[in-house]
Amino acid sequence: MMGEATAGKKHRFKLKMPGAFTILFFLTVIAVMLTWIVPAGSYSKLAYVNNHLQVTQPTGEKVSYPATQATLDKLHIQIDVDQFKSGAINKPISVPGTYKRLAQHPASVSDIFSSMVDGTIESVDIMIFILVLGGLIGVVKASGAFESGLAALSTKTKGKEFILVFLVTVLLALGGTLCGIEEEAVAFYPILAPVFIAMGYDSIVCVGAIFLASSLGTTFSVINPFSVVIASNAAGTTFTQGMAGRIFGLVIAVTCLLFYLHWYARKVQQNPQFSYSYDDRDKFDQMWGMATSEEKDQRFTLKKKIILILFACAFPIMIWGVMAKGWAFPNMASAFLTIAIIIIFLTCFGRQDGLGEYKTTTAFSDGAASLVGVSLIIGLARGINKVLNDGYISDTILYASSKMVAHMNGSFFIIVMMLVFFVLGFIVPSSSGLAVLAMPILAPLADTVHIPRYTVVTAYQFGQYAMLFLAPTGLVMATLQMLDMRYSHWLRFVWPVVVFVLIFGGGLLVTEVLIAG
Repeated sequence: MMGEATAGKKHRFKLKMPGAFTILFFLTVIAVMLTWIVPAGSYSKLAYVNNHLQVTQPTGEKVSYPATQATLDKLHIQIDVDQFKSGAINKPISVPGTYKRLAQHPASVSDIFSSMVDGTIESVDIMIFILVLGGLIGVVKASGAFESGLAALSTKTKGKEFILVFLVTVLLALGGTLCGIEEEAVAFYPILAPVFIAMGYDSIVCVGAIFLASSLGTTFSVINPFSVVIASNAAGTTFTQGMAGRIFGLVIAVTCLLFYLHWYARKVQQNPQFSYSYDDRDKFDQMWGMATSEEKDQRFTLKKKIILILFACAFPIMIWGVMAKGWAFPNMASAFLTIAIIIIFLTCFGRQDGLGEYKTTTAFSDGAASLVGVSLIIGLARGINKVLNDGYISDTILYASSKMVAHMNGSFFIIVMMLVFFVLGFIVPSSSGLAVLAMPILAPLADTVHIPRYTVVTAYQFGQYAMLFLAPTGLVMATLQMLDMRYSHWLRFVWPVVVFVLIFGGGLLVTEVLIAG
């Protein structure tokens, strides 16, 4: 009887969170269903085209106006016209007071699948970058440089492992607050995941120090041109307003994150079974861990040192390109491919450790193949946003939100506004995209409750990014797929951070409103 009871326990059904592809598929189905339920509607959209301001009405009719400040004043858009001429605002913005109900645009069953394909096509630039990154990783792994370098590093960092986590967290938070390094941060996993394994950490520490730190930096962005700057421009204010509060918030938030990561990392080191992602540990170690000495030559030769230096140089080059030269993903992919080819030549040749042309090129293709799933997830997530836009329901949700918050008490208004952006962050996961769509509509509402517009910009940052820590429509699913980690494990770790951002951020917003009053 005892044996039967034990067997019954072993075979008891256990509910598991579905994988990334399944979650995104069901979200696509839900998005299609919403296009049948939520009324369709749209604001007129204003864009700078051929030295003119062009307004595309909800009906599709286009009207051109002179690119002057008087035109913007006539359209009730309180933005400096030079923001359009200089390219600071380069996406169509919503025109206040122009929302119009449209005939329903329900998506069909076939749109479930076509949106996945279209979203993938639209994401081809970042997908190519990720595939090239995977190829670069494959070649470096094949050379044995990772294993030899980590073996040398592990002996030097004994007892001081968290110093690296501290440095990575601070640097990525600075990258997020200064230039919005988030999607680009995927490039850091290959170089850091094996190091964290060697130090006794798990995949959650890796994601926390990279994705969460960079996103938290963007949440409390100081001068990030893709969030606070473009949102301030679209709101008719300047990004320097409210900067002191954001700097204060950034310092407190990053400090709290470091304490949280230190607590969690120490627990995992002391007892690996404490890890929230312990069920995924074997897959994580197999994907990113070091090979045994029987499989690889552990000698840290001069060639391996040069390969690791070249590999490490790819990342500061990428950051410099983004910040100084305005690189996009194709530029970054070209730079990484150049370094990969140099490493291929180094790995090919050598009397004792040369692998030959076939093995090195195969290692590149195998490395790229290992990240195909990651790149596809980015495309599938973008497909969901496409369904909502093509169904003309995003603007309807924005219109309803603007009606809900109008004429509230200032403090209550700003808290509700943050929660509105929290919801909109799921629908429009792009920071710049949400800024140009929502700010011209929602920022002027601050005037009706007699508070500064910059507080709405800050509420947008706190609300949207609290959602982007969670939203499968953003970068989360691609990050988790890269480390083969379940969404439920990540949710268990990140929910306190989301609560912290909403409560602490809400407190900062109310304080700003009270000071301004």
